[in-house]
Amino acid sequence: MRRKIANMKHIIAGLIILQAAVFLVLAIFIHIDVIAAGAVLAGETIMVLLVTERYDAALEDLSSGVKNTLGSAAEEAYLTGEVGMLIYDDSYVITWMSELFEVRNLDKVGHKLLNWVPEADDLISGKTDTAHVTLDERVYEISRKEDAPVLFFKDVTELSEVTRKYNDEATVLGIASFDNYDESTEYADETDAANISAAVRVPVNEYCTAHKILTKRLGNSRYLLILNEKTFAELAADHFSILGKVRKAAQKLDVSITLSMAFARGTADLEELDDMVSNLMDLAQTRGGDQVAVQEAGEDVRYFGGSSEATEKRSRVRVRVISHALRDLIQRSSNVIICGHRTADFDCIGSAIAIAQMVKALHRKAVIIAKTGGIEEKLNAVLEANSSELANEVTFVTENEALNQLSGSTLVIMTDHHNLKQSNGSKVLENARKVVVIDHHRRSTDMGVKPVLVYIEAGASSTSELLTEMIPYVSNSTDISPLDATIMMTGMIVDTQQFRVRTGSRSYDAASALREYGADPQTANGYLKDTFDEFLEKEKVLQKSERYDHGVVLAPITEMNLSRSIMSQVADRLLGIQDVHAAFVLSKDTDGEYAISARSDGKINVQLIMEKMGGGGHLSAAAMQRTSGSIEDIRKELLKILDEYFKEEETDESDS
Repeated sequence: MRRKIANMKHIIAGLIILQAAVFLVLAIFIHIDVIAAGAVLAGETIMVLLVTERYDAALEDLSSGVKNTLGSAAEEAYLTGEVGMLIYDDSYVITWMSELFEVRNLDKVGHKLLNWVPEADDLISGKTDTAHVTLDERVYEISRKEDAPVLFFKDVTELSEVTRKYNDEATVLGIASFDNYDESTEYADETDAANISAAVRVPVNEYCTAHKILTKRLGNSRYLLILNEKTFAELAADHFSILGKVRKAAQKLDVSITLSMAFARGTADLEELDDMVSNLMDLAQTRGGDQVAVQEAGEDVRYFGGSSEATEKRSRVRVRVISHALRDLIQRSSNVIICGHRTADFDCIGSAIAIAQMVKALHRKAVIIAKTGGIEEKLNAVLEANSSELANEVTFVTENEALNQLSGSTLVIMTDHHNLKQSNGSKVLENARKVVVIDHHRRSTDMGVKPVLVYIEAGASSTSELLTEMIPYVSNSTDISPLDATIMMTGMIVDTQQFRVRTGSRSYDAASALREYGADPQTANGYLKDTFDEFLEKEKVLQKSERYDHGVVLAPITEMNLSRSIMSQVADRLLGIQDVHAAFVLSKDTDGEYAISARSDGKINVQLIMEKMGGGGHLSAAAMQRTSGSIEDIRKELLKILDEYFKEEETDESDS
C-alpha cells in the first residue's frame, strides 16, 4: 500500500507540471486570461496537496501498526512472543503486516497471500483450524480470526524442534525371528548347522549394527530389538531389505529359512509394547513368515514383504498337542456347532465332516451350518446326489437352527476360515463362549472372535490336510467313510490345483491317508468336471482376457454373472498360459456381489493385492468381494494397486 500511495503522489505531481505547461502555452499563443488560469491551477494544486496530505496521514496511521494501536508495550509483547499479524482484502492481497514481518524481512504488502503461503488455503476456507509453514528456515503456526480477514503467525520453531526430537527418540520394540530355522538345522551335522547359522545371522547382525539397533538374543532363532522412531523410519524407507538378504543367503545353502520381524510403536508403556510385539510376531508367522508386521498403538496392523510362499512349519509334536487340546475341549462341551465360510467349497465341507465325525467318536452331538450361507454348484450337486448317505453320518442345519442349539457349554468350531465376516455362522460366533479356529489361510489382522484355541497353518495345502493329520490323535475310533474321504480329497485337489501349488510332503502323506480311508481320486476328479454349458461360459470369459505388464492377465466381465467356482477355475486356466504369473477374473457373482478371483504361480503375491482391496487368501490364491461399485471402477482400482505393488517389488529388489 505504501508503494501505491507513493506512486500516486508522483503521478499527481507530474499531472500538475503538465497542466501548468499547457496553461503557459495557451496564455502565450491563444491569449487566455493568465490570472484566471493561474487561479485555477493554484486551486487544483491546493486540492491535490490536501488530498495527498490526508493519504500521508492515513498511511502513517496504517504503518504505525501494533505500537500506535495497542501501545509500545503490546508491540514489545508481540515481538518478544514472536507473533505476527497480517490483514488481507477480498482479493486475498495482503494490505498490512505487523512489525515482526518487517524485522524479519518478510514484508509482503501488496502480494497475493496464497501465492506466498499456499498452506493458508485450507485455513481460510475453514477446513482446518491451524496451518504450519516454514519461512526462511523458521516454522510458523498460522491461525485465523473468525469473521475477519486477519491471520496470526506464531513462531514455533523451537517447539517443533523439541517435538521432532521427542518423536524421533520414542522407543520402538521389535522381534526378529528366523522361520523354519529349527526344522532346517534339526538333521544337519555340526559343520552344516554352523554354516547355516552363520549365513543367516551375519546379515542380521550387520544390519542391526549399521542402523544402531540394540539386539538381545532370545534363543536359537529369535532376537529382541530395541530402537527409536528415527531408526524405524530408516528401516521402513529401506523396505526392510534384510528380509531379502536372509532369504538369498538361505537359498545359496538350499535351506528354506526366512526372516519374520515385528515392530510395536506409538506408546511409552513398555508392557503394552511387549504385548503388541508378541502378537504381531504371531501374526507375521501365521501368515506364512518372510514378512514384517508393524503396529502403532490404536492403529491397524501394516505388513511389509511376504513375497515367498509359506512352507511347512508344523511338527508332528505340535499336531499331537493341538489335537489333544481339541479333544479336551470337545469332551468338556455339551455339543458342537461347526461353521464354514460363505459359499462353502469342497475343502470347507470336507473338513467340517471330518470334525463332525471326530466329535461323534467322542460321544458328543455335532451339527454343521450348511443350509445357509451358500454352497458352490459342483459341491451342491455332490451333496444332493449323496444326501441319503450323508444324512446317516452328519447333520446339516441352518444358522437359526444352530442358534437354537447354542448354550453356554457349546463349542463352536470355525473351519477353513478365521474371519467373522466370512463365516456362514456369524450370529452363532457372536454369541458363543468357546470358539476354536482351524484354517490354512494366511491369518488376517482382525478375526472378529476371541478363540480359546487357534490352529492356523498357512503352509498346509488345505484344511482337510490338517484334519487328516489330527484324526488319529483326537480319536482312533473316528469313522471316515469313503464318501467323506473322497470329498476331503476333492478339497485338496481344488486347493492345490491338482497338486501343482502349495503342495509339500505332508500333503502327499494326507492324500495317502485319505486313500486308506477309501477316497477315490477318479471319483473326486469326476466331481470337478464341467457341464457343456459351463465349458461354453468359461470360453466366453477367456475371450475377454486382457494382458498387462509383469505377466498379469485380467478378465473383466460385465455381460453376465459368474459363480465363484467358475471365476476361480478360469483364473487357474489363465495361469496355464506361457509367461503369465498372475490372473484376475472380475465379475458380479451369482449372489449379486462384485468379486475378484486371483491366482498366481507364486511369483506375485495376490494375497497382498487382494488385502488392499478388502479381501484376502493365500500368496497364490486369493479373492475379494464387495456389495457395491462397478466392474470398471474395480478394474481401475486393481490396476492402480498393481502399479504400486510392482514399484515396491522393484525397490525391494534394488535394495537387496
